[in-house]
Amino acid sequence: MAKEIVIISGKGGTGKTSITASFAVLEKDKAVIADCDVDAADMHLLMKPDFAKSEDFYSGELAVINQEACIKCGKCADVCRFDAIPFTDSKYVVDDLSCEGCGYCARVCPTDAITNISQNVGEWYISDIKTGSKMVHAKLAIGADNSGKLVAQVKNEAKRIAEEGSYDFIIVDGSPGVGCPVVSSLSGANYVVLVTEPTVSGLHDLKRVYELVHKFNLKAGCIINKYDLNEDMTSKIKDFLEKENINHLADVPYRKEFIEAITNGQTIVEYDKGELKEIITNTWNKLKNIIN
Repeated sequence: MAKEIVIISGKGGTGKTSITASFAVLEKDKAVIADCDVDAADMHLLMKPDFAKSEDFYSGELAVINQEACIKCGKCADVCRFDAIPFTDSKYVVDDLSCEGCGYCARVCPTDAITNISQNVGEWYISDIKTGSKMVHAKLAIGADNSGKLVAQVKNEAKRIAEEGSYDFIIVDGSPGVGCPVVSSLSGANYVVLVTEPTVSGLHDLKRVYELVHKFNLKAGCIINKYDLNEDMTSKIKDFLEKENINHLADVPYRKEFIEAITNGQTIVEYDKGELKEIITNTWNKLKNIIN
């Protein structure tokens, strides 16, 4: 059975996706990739997917008023706690952004003029990628909710592909932060990699996201990216890792090659042939040894 490794960060901009993509390139066709950062997906920029399979994703509901059946009694507006049914241009209408799809308005409507419809909140894809493997990824629609459910769809498809094929790993690029998409990303993980940076906010958010990982009783390791920009803060992060018994996986230095690699649509292990490639490669091998 494929081992599932989830890479997350407490905040954006730590280099999480760049490191995840590098692991994917190193493992080549032995790993299924799942991009669960559906709110701001960017793994496709490095993995060159072909978007071979695409499906709409429906989740949540939206109230719709049949104006011909509506008698303008206002009962729907009275019971809507989200103020999503204003009286506009002599009729009651539903504000799509405010409606939570609870269905209470439809229940109190005396003429059954209100129905709830399923919302198309995004798309998900299964792609062949440049490593010779598969990637499951998605795009949440602008302003749409239920990103946690879309993450679950991505992960379930990745697991299905891994079970049907001879894959050793599922490598998951999780969302930053501690919200619902992160909780969904962590579900079923064998190991969690925390990517942080040596800043006050980096340490603060590392503590927050580890608290979540700890509640799931998951084993975790940490990569300190750009560690040499603030070695005093790096030392504080290492103290925290030791205190919480978190594996210190690697210190990655700040180098302009990271930016150059991304500009060229490559991971750092493809672009760099020296120090950075060696560090990331050793980190991936260390990870595999820990998990196995």
